[in-house]
Amino acid sequence: MNLIVLKLCIKVFCVRILDVSLGTLRTIVTVKGQKFLASFIGFFEVFVWFLVVKEALNTSVTSIWIGFSYALGFATGTYIGTFLSEKLIPGNLTIQVVTSKQDKNMIRYIRNLGYGVSVIPIKGKDFKSRKYLLFIEIDKNDLTHIRKIIKNLDSKAFVVVNESKQVYNGYFEKNIEK
Repeated sequence: MNLIVLKLCIKVFCVRILDVSLGTLRTIVTVKGQKFLASFIGFFEVFVWFLVVKEALNTSVTSIWIGFSYALGFATGTYIGTFLSEKLIPGNLTIQVVTSKQDKNMIRYIRNLGYGVSVIPIKGKDFKSRKYLLFIEIDKNDLTHIRKIIKNLDSKAFVVVNESKQVYNGYFEKNIEK
């Protein structure tokens, strides 16, 4: 591989990382309903994409390595974009916990840690056993912490985690001690 091809491959690879990372971030903010930010990111995403495609296709150099660099940049950009979105884009999760333990101290304990908990008494699959359904709204960064707490309190609890698009009103404490 000569120096011209190597430079072009590095350029295509790096710019493709930027383009796809922007695309990943745009997709996530779109899903979260942030239309203006998604449009702003989208403008730069397509502009960068246009420049890299123009550079890759309008060259007299022919090499499979240009295509390889383009594809590798896409894959790397997807990984980096996902990593950045996890770190930079705030988000909430709704955790639903079905527990057989009707223990008010357990609920009080979770609340004392700073998590808002709504409790609904429910019946189990046989319609005889009584259970609690706990709704806990958390910051996505607290998932590992709350999973450990739930496992310690009821290792057999049935847990469902969903991403919350928007959260209004209610109790949502930001200062949770981990």
